[in-house]
Amino acid sequence: MVSFLDPAILFFVFGMLAGVVRSNLEIPAPISRFLSLYLLMALGLKGGFALAKSGLTAEVVVSLALALLLACAIPLVGYLILRRLVNGFDAAAVAATYGSVSAVTFITAVQHLDTQGMAYGGHMAAAMALMESPAIVMAVVLANWVRTRNAPAAAAGHGSLRHVLHESLTDGAQLLLLGAMAIGMLSGASGEAVMKPFSVDLFKGMLAFFLLDMGLQAARNLGGLRGKSPWLLLYAVAGPLSHAGLALLLAWALGLSAGNAALLMVLAASASYIAVPAVVRQAIPEANPSLYFGMSLGLTFPLNIVLGIPLYASVAQRVLG
Repeated sequence: MVSFLDPAILFFVFGMLAGVVRSNLEIPAPISRFLSLYLLMALGLKGGFALAKSGLTAEVVVSLALALLLACAIPLVGYLILRRLVNGFDAAAVAATYGSVSAVTFITAVQHLDTQGMAYGGHMAAAMALMESPAIVMAVVLANWVRTRNAPAAAAGHGSLRHVLHESLTDGAQLLLLGAMAIGMLSGASGEAVMKPFSVDLFKGMLAFFLLDMGLQAARNLGGLRGKSPWLLLYAVAGPLSHAGLALLLAWALGLSAGNAALLMVLAASASYIAVPAVVRQAIPEANPSLYFGMSLGLTFPLNIVLGIPLYASVAQRVLG
């Protein structure tokens, strides 16, 4: 119940309600972009400061290895399942969406763990950055394979792998996160003291403001789910839960702490609604944007924010705490 009364979550719910009743409440795009960059920068700094204290431990290496494994396994298995429900292009796009990660979901989870007093490693921000790109690359490879099967000549000119790799690895948000983390590691305790008013004191309010905007956007994307197969809607709910379960199993097998396991579950269960759609729209134009965008932002994101995060944290605490 404490999670539902968190002001940031309540602002998200309020934003969804405002969107459902078609209010003209709107956060200007430049402000929304600023809030997103602020949250990533603050998260990177917090992670860097934590890594400066802990150093490179065995759990750090294991956590990053598990993140990479999940980032490769989830989109591949997802594609094999989705291919039975939709065409190859839509299957690749949706698999990439659910194989990649949502930074906002992760940031909200970090705030939840802080509120609950669950310890976690700053390196999990690096795990998030690591999990963003593999699914995108795999989706483009799969889409090119589908094109080659349908018409060999059609595979050319649709987002070369080299171009997609460049776009994925040099994405501004991802670079900001990693750069802020590096700065946090280099500046250490002195930098943490100086940046505390920026990276800690403002964080909760900025997150609440951003989640208000996300609630508005989520409500407006509910329409993209109309007329979709019930099996796809089931995947949007059951897929993230099964991904989180797989992450928990691996975390338990390799002895991760409850906090790191909870964040790994959140990353595995989240779905991208920014990075993947931006790349997929160009690299796989045959895919239906309302499908992968509607599923991720209209259904999976709200469920993760309101119900998923407290559920994953509670289960990780019970199993590994």
